[in-house]
Amino acid sequence: MADLFSNDPAPKDGKGTPRPLADRLRPTSLGAVVGQGAVLGADGPLGTMLAAGSLSSLVFWGPPGVGKTTIARLLADQTDRHFVQISAIFSGISDLKKVFEAAKIRRQNGRGTLLFVDEIHRFNKAQQDGFLPHMEDGTILLVGATTENPSFELNAALLSRAQVLVLQRLTLADLELLAQRAEKELKKPLPLDGNAREALLEMADGDGRTLLNLIEQVSAWKAVEKLDTDALTTRLMRRATKYDKSGDEHYNLISALHKSVRGSDPDAALYWLARMLAGGEDPRYLARRITRMAIEDIGLADPQAQSVCLQAWQTYERLGSPEGELALAQAVTYLALAPKSNAAYAAYKNAMAAARQSGSEPPPKHILNAPTKLMQEQGYGDGYAYDHDAEGGFSGQNYFPETMKRGVYYQPVERGFERELKKRLDFFVKLRAKRQDG
Repeated sequence: MADLFSNDPAPKDGKGTPRPLADRLRPTSLGAVVGQGAVLGADGPLGTMLAAGSLSSLVFWGPPGVGKTTIARLLADQTDRHFVQISAIFSGISDLKKVFEAAKIRRQNGRGTLLFVDEIHRFNKAQQDGFLPHMEDGTILLVGATTENPSFELNAALLSRAQVLVLQRLTLADLELLAQRAEKELKKPLPLDGNAREALLEMADGDGRTLLNLIEQVSAWKAVEKLDTDALTTRLMRRATKYDKSGDEHYNLISALHKSVRGSDPDAALYWLARMLAGGEDPRYLARRITRMAIEDIGLADPQAQSVCLQAWQTYERLGSPEGELALAQAVTYLALAPKSNAAYAAYKNAMAAARQSGSEPPPKHILNAPTKLMQEQGYGDGYAYDHDAEGGFSGQNYFPETMKRGVYYQPVERGFERELKKRLDFFVKLRAKRQDG
């Protein structure tokens, strides 16, 4: 991977072809890895395993360009295992059978095999099951790599036999260290001023391999003076934002947007909205989720919030992008600053639970209509008090099943419009008790 380096003096391969900078700067030890100290350090999970001499199968979960492949290679070297690399994108059942057969022969000859499977989440469940017997009998030590959440993409049997290690995207400080190593390898500084250098690091978006590819391009320029940010961005395109509309990043960002709204932080909410739109998210999906936020987290504390969201949705449908996206931004801002209550949402869930538990209990007969003589004879409608005729327009009758204890589901909060609803609810509770006593 691009963020792992050794000072290889040979700039070309055996055929005289120039080697890419990322390849020339691969490390020769785990200590040279940048940005993954939490995993590789002496107290980290992988460092602890190696110190104990007990390495189990692993799944590396992290974004591109953080060292998954190179760490696997170094683990094979450090544990004296033969390294085999396959990609789930290009490999099938026949390829796996050949790998397993070769590993068995190697094991009989006293050598273990570390099998590195890139994009392991691309294998289906049946293919993933194919690894299990070979992991259990020690034929292979499996190291998988994935950019997707393993708990969603890998089956439980495989996960129970492997430890998931999370590799982090590289920070600007990590990327600066890589840039310095690259300059040492190239034997010249980058022709950039301070701001342009920082802009170059930001272009990599936490991906070490991308950074080294960018550095290789910049170092080839014949620049007489140091370039500023404008000159850099004119010559280089920023790396496309990492965003998969059906993958883990999608769910992470919509979660961040929802929780920022719930936390009454309009600035953070607008940032995550912008991140999703910049990544190519469908604004209609965002309109639907924003409306859900109004229902779930604001509710009756601000009854207007739902209307604001529906109007923003309708505005987007009429204007389209990019002008219609401003309506979504306005709705997000309104929601973030609105008073919050999930009382109606919680009441609905509690009522649903009670409905499932009570089964088919009928309503009390006094609130049933009696359109036929037979129903009248059965007591349907007997004793019903017409609320409009009662004092204050409130009879206080029981509307729950006769065999069921009265439920209390809606408990409004002392925020926004629900303050008024709470006053009404408290009034009716007291009046109901008074009428029933009477």
